[in-house]
Amino acid sequence: MDKWMDSPWFLRITALLLALLLFLTIKADQNATDLANRGTQSDVIRDVPVEVYYDDDNFVVTGVPKAVDLRIEGPPAQVQSIRNLRDFTVFVDLRNMTMGEHQVTIQHENISGEMDVKIDPGVVTVNIEERVTKEFRVEPEMNERLLAENYVITGIESETERISVTGAKSVIDSISFVKASVAADQGVKESFTKEADVRVLDRDLNKLSVSMEPATVTVKVTIEQYSKTLPLDLQEQGTPPDGVTINSLRLKTASVRVYGNKGIIDALDSLPVSVDVSKLNESSTVEGKVTLPDGVTKIDPEKIEIEANITKQDETAMSRLNEPVTD
Repeated sequence: MDKWMDSPWFLRITALLLALLLFLTIKADQNATDLANRGTQSDVIRDVPVEVYYDDDNFVVTGVPKAVDLRIEGPPAQVQSIRNLRDFTVFVDLRNMTMGEHQVTIQHENISGEMDVKIDPGVVTVNIEERVTKEFRVEPEMNERLLAENYVITGIESETERISVTGAKSVIDSISFVKASVAADQGVKESFTKEADVRVLDRDLNKLSVSMEPATVTVKVTIEQYSKTLPLDLQEQGTPPDGVTINSLRLKTASVRVYGNKGIIDALDSLPVSVDVSKLNESSTVEGKVTLPDGVTKIDPEKIEIEANITKQDETAMSRLNEPVTD
């Protein structure tokens, strides 16, 4: 047996069999690879952006979706390459279309013809309209529920009064409001200045798809305590000194602005101001005394002046002596 295994023919036959086995193994691998390449694979690429080709200087297009889903089927290697590289384009070409409504097919480019491609949605209805620009006045606003209790907005203004709005003519014609809503922290009680985004709305307060210049404006909000203007009620206190006659007392200020608690202030009809006539010895301007009710924090003006016109008894007697005697 050992002698036969040492035979050159045995070695040659063994080598031939090993070579044949190796060949068959490699061939089987190649066949498997070829079979795999000849097979198909499918995949869905979602949210593929859609390019729109049109004259955007003169027209506005609506109805084109921002993104679509792309289903591809073909050789697995190409499917993987398309998914990984994403060097293709999905688009609609409207450059040769007139104004109005059209049904258009969403197309693709830079994808091999060996691939089966389906786009969802594949057909869309678009509207091509005239591009229009128009100026609108900005209306600044703030939610008053953000204010601290007993505080009110006494002034709100936008540093930019008017903005330019560009869009489809039908959209521009439907504009009812151009608002700049300014945000604030809850419980705000001090005036402030802040940037606010501009919103363009129709009559039902739906936000419209337009471009704005500028898209943000600076808004100044003036906040104060709740206040109300009240008339002053002049009240005399005390008794004039002997020999003093009070001819008149006149408030130099007829009313004041009262600040504080809304419920308390709204219940007031007037604000009493008193003057102590026992200290009046001559005609002069004196300061009245105002006692603020609970819930009233301040008044404006704070100083209430009263003009007092008085006559002393000796002056009256002297005046009578100087009167001419008539028969």
